[in-house]
Amino acid sequence: MNIKISAFLEFFSALLLLIIFSSCKETYEEPTINLDGYQVEEGFSLEVVASEPLLEAPVQIDFDTKGRIWVAEMTGFMRDVDGIDENQPSGTIKILEDRDSDGVMDHAKVFLDSLVMPRALTLVYGGLLYAVPPNLYFVEIGEDDRPKNKVVVDSLYALEGNPEYQPNGLRLNIDNWIYNAGSHFRYQRKNGEWKKEPTTYRGQWGITHDNFGRLYYNNNSTQLLGDYVLPNRLVRNQHLIPNKGVNQKLTQDQRVYPIHAARVNRGYVDGVLDKDSLLREVTAACAPLVYRGGQFSDEYEQNVFVCIPEINAIKRNILTFKDDKVEAQQAWDSKEFLASTDEGFRPVNLSNGPDGNMYVVDMHRGVIQHHAFLSPYLKKRAKEAKLDTLVDFGRILRVKSKFAETVETPDFDKLSAKDFVQLLRHKNGYIRDQAQHRLVYMNKTEAIPELLEMAQNTNRPTSQIHALNTLNGIGKGLSFELLSDIAKVSDAEVVNHAIVLLENYTSKENSVLARDLFEELIEKNNKGIDVYIASTLGVWLNTSHESFYHLVNTLRNLHGDNPVIMEALLGGLVTADKSLLASGETEQQNDIFHEEVLKNISRKDEDKKNPIYVSKGSNQDSRTKGAKLYRQICASCHQANGTGVEGLAPPLVGSEHILPPEKLSMIVLHGLKGPIEVDGTMYDLNHSMPGLNTNETLSDKDISAIVSYVTNAFSKYPKGLSAKKVSELREMKSKSGSEYTIEELEEKLKTLK
Repeated sequence: MNIKISAFLEFFSALLLLIIFSSCKETYEEPTINLDGYQVEEGFSLEVVASEPLLEAPVQIDFDTKGRIWVAEMTGFMRDVDGIDENQPSGTIKILEDRDSDGVMDHAKVFLDSLVMPRALTLVYGGLLYAVPPNLYFVEIGEDDRPKNKVVVDSLYALEGNPEYQPNGLRLNIDNWIYNAGSHFRYQRKNGEWKKEPTTYRGQWGITHDNFGRLYYNNNSTQLLGDYVLPNRLVRNQHLIPNKGVNQKLTQDQRVYPIHAARVNRGYVDGVLDKDSLLREVTAACAPLVYRGGQFSDEYEQNVFVCIPEINAIKRNILTFKDDKVEAQQAWDSKEFLASTDEGFRPVNLSNGPDGNMYVVDMHRGVIQHHAFLSPYLKKRAKEAKLDTLVDFGRILRVKSKFAETVETPDFDKLSAKDFVQLLRHKNGYIRDQAQHRLVYMNKTEAIPELLEMAQNTNRPTSQIHALNTLNGIGKGLSFELLSDIAKVSDAEVVNHAIVLLENYTSKENSVLARDLFEELIEKNNKGIDVYIASTLGVWLNTSHESFYHLVNTLRNLHGDNPVIMEALLGGLVTADKSLLASGETEQQNDIFHEEVLKNISRKDEDKKNPIYVSKGSNQDSRTKGAKLYRQICASCHQANGTGVEGLAPPLVGSEHILPPEKLSMIVLHGLKGPIEVDGTMYDLNHSMPGLNTNETLSDKDISAIVSYVTNAFSKYPKGLSAKKVSELREMKSKSGSEYTIEELEEKLKTLK
C-alpha cells in the first residue's frame, strides 16, 4: 500500500511540474489579420508585422539595433466623432519585439505611458527623441529599457491642439540635423547640448529626404511638395522669404484612384466625387517617403510613396532630378501602388526599414478627420457605417519585393568604427544613415583616415556625400584644400556638398582661392552647381567684396532669368543693399535679381523679417483654437456636437443663423433674445443668450476662431471672418444696448451689404 501511494505521489509531482513548466513557457500566438481586400502592385507582397492587441492607433515608428520596433500610439485621437477626451493621458510609446523570429511582432513592452497625444519619435544619440505637446523631449535608454535622465529639448515645440497642423516627423537628415513637418525649426545635439535653429517651414504631416539630402513633404490637398536645394541655403538673408527653391509643388497631378467609394469629409461639395462617388483628388495626403531601401528593383529607387488614408491607399511618384530643380510624376494614371476596400486601413506614416523593406504605419481608425475640421456630412456618414466605433485597432504592415533576397541586418552594437565606414557604401539608405549617425555622435575619430579616403573616391558619389557630412559632424579631417580638390573632380551633387562645407573655412586668406575655384566651376555650365555657388557668394563677400562682386555679376549675366538661381544669390546674403546693384557692369540691369534686391531693401528698411526669425514656436491653427474656446464657453448649452439642449439652447447643426459669418459673429458678440426659428422649429426659451463683447479675456482673434470653428463643424460650407472685421462688428450694438432680437439683427445685417 505504501509503495502504491509513493508511486502515485511521484506521478502526481511529475504531472504538477509539467503543468507548471507548460504554464511558464512563453507562447507566441499572433492574431491572423485578413488582407483579402488589399491590392498591392504586382511583384510585391504585403505582410502584417504587428497588430492589435499589441498596439493601438500607431502614428510613427523607428527601429533599434535589436530589430525591435518603437511606436508612438496616439490613442486619444478621435475616439468618437466629437473628439471627446483627446487630452486624456492615454498615449504610449511601446517597444514591439519578434521573439520567435518569424517576422511578426509577438511581444509589446511599454517604454513610456500616460502621454497626451504623442505624435513623433526617433531613436538618436543613443536615446529617444519624442514629441508630446507642447514639449519635445529627449530621454536616455537605461538597462532593461527603462527611461532615464529625461530633458526638455524645446518647451515650445508644439502648442496643444489639432495634431494635423502641429509639428511632427523628427527625421534625421544627411547634414546631421533633425527636421520636422509643420515646423520652422531644426534640432541637433552637440557635446551633450541641444541646438535649435530656424529653418524653412515645411509641410503638414510627415517628412523625408533623398540620397542628396533634399527634403520632401506635403499637405492634405497637395500630395508632394519639396525643396530644390539643401536645407537653409536660402534663408541666411533674414529679410527674404524664399518661394522659388523651397516649398515647391513637385507634381500638378493630385488625382487619386480609389477602388471603392470611401467616405470623405467634403464629399457633398460639387466636383469632389465623380459620378461613381469616387474621390477625384487628394484631401488628406500625408507622410511621403523617399524609398532608399535597395531591396526593390532599380526603377523604384528614390521613388516617393505618399499615404492617401482617405481612400485607404498609398501612391507612388517617380522623381526626376534636373540640374536646378526636381520634378515628380505619378507612376500610373489609373491605379495606386497599394489600395484597399478596408475602410479601417489608414496609412499615416511610412518608413524605410533596416531590412530594406517599406513599412506602413496603419492607424486603423474609422474617423481620422480631427473634430475641429469634421463636417456634419462625414459625421453622419461615419455613424451610418459605424466607422466611429472602429477605435481599438492599429497595425504595421511590411511591403516586400517578391524577387529580392533577404539581407542580414548588421548588429550596430557590435561594429567597429571601420565597420561603420564600410556601411556608408551599403545599398540601403537607412543603414547608411544609421552608420553615419553613430560615427558622428559617438565621435569615432579613429575612422577619419578611412572617411578621408572615401570622401575622395569619385566612383561612389553617394558614399562621398556621407563621408563628407560625417567628417563635418565629427568636426575633424576636413580642410579648405581637401574640399576644393574634391569639388574640382567630383560628381555635381558631391561638388554642391563641398561648396556648402567650404563655408566653414571662409577667410581673407582663402578668398582668392575660393574665387578661382568658383570661376572654374561656373565654366562647367551646370545650373545645379551654379545654384550652390550663388547661395554661398554672400558668405564670401564678407571676406573680399571686390573679388566676389564679379562672380555675382557673372551669374546674373548667365542666369538672370532663372528664378531659382537668382533667389539663391539673394538668399545666401546676410543682407542686401544697393551696392549690389552698383557693383559692376552687367548685361542684366533689370533682371529678377535687380527687382528682388529692391524689394529686399524695402523689407529691411521696414524691418520685415522672414517669420521663421520672429516666431519662437509653433502656432495653433484658428479652428483648433476655436474648438477649444467653443468647448469652454458654448458647449455647456449647445453641446459639443452642436445639437443643443432642450429648453436651454437651440441646435447649431443645420441652423440658418450661423452663416454668413458676420451674422454668427454679431450673435456671439452681442447676444440674442426672444423667440427664434431654427431649421423649421420655433424656439421660445424665455431667456437670453448673453454676448461675449464685454469679456475682456477674449480678443478679436478669439471671436474669429470661434466663428471659424462653428461654421466648419456645424455647416456644410465653412466660412472664416477676419479679426479686423470682428473689431468692426463689436461697435454695432443694438438700439437698447443689450442683446439683439433676431429681427433687429437681420435688419442691421442688411446695412453691411
